[in-house]
Amino acid sequence: MPKLKPIIGSVFYAGFLPNAPGTWGSFFALFPIYFIGVYGPWYGIIAFTILCSFLTVWVSKACEEEWGGDPSPLVMDEFAGQGMAFIGLSLAHPAFNIYLLLMLGFLFFRFFDIAKPLGVDKLQSLPGGWGILVDDLLAGFYAYLCLELLIFVLTYTNVLS
Repeated sequence: MPKLKPIIGSVFYAGFLPNAPGTWGSFFALFPIYFIGVYGPWYGIIAFTILCSFLTVWVSKACEEEWGGDPSPLVMDEFAGQGMAFIGLSLAHPAFNIYLLLMLGFLFFRFFDIAKPLGVDKLQSLPGGWGILVDDLLAGFYAYLCLELLIFVLTYTNVLS
C-alpha cells in the first residue's frame, strides 16, 4: 500500500506528463467537473472539492518522501483548486456556453496558481500537506470570484443580449 498514495497524488500518473504537470492536472480535473456539473447534484462540485482536498492532505507526506518537497508530480491539489474555481457556479448557465465557462475557469485558476498573487504564495509554508493544498484552494477561490464577476458584468450590462 505504500505506492498507493503517490499513484493517487499524481492522479494515476497524470502528474508525470512533460513540461507542465500542474497545468495537465488542472486540465484533467475539468473532465470530472464537467460530468459532475452536468449530471450531478447541486452539491457535486462541493463534494468533489472536499474529496480532492482530503486526498491531497492524505497523500502529501508520502509524495514528498517519494519526490521531495512540494513535488510537481503531485497534482491532486490542482484537482481541488480547479474544483474550487467552480464551487458556487451552475455550469448550466443560460447565458454561457459550458465549454467557455470551463475554459475561463481553467485559465483564471492557472493564472492565480502560477502567479501566486494576493497571499497565495504565503500559504505554501503551512505544514503537513496543508501548504500544498491551501494555496491551490485560494487560487481556485480567486478564479471563482473572477468567473462570478465576469458573469455578473456580462449578464447585467446587456452585453449578452
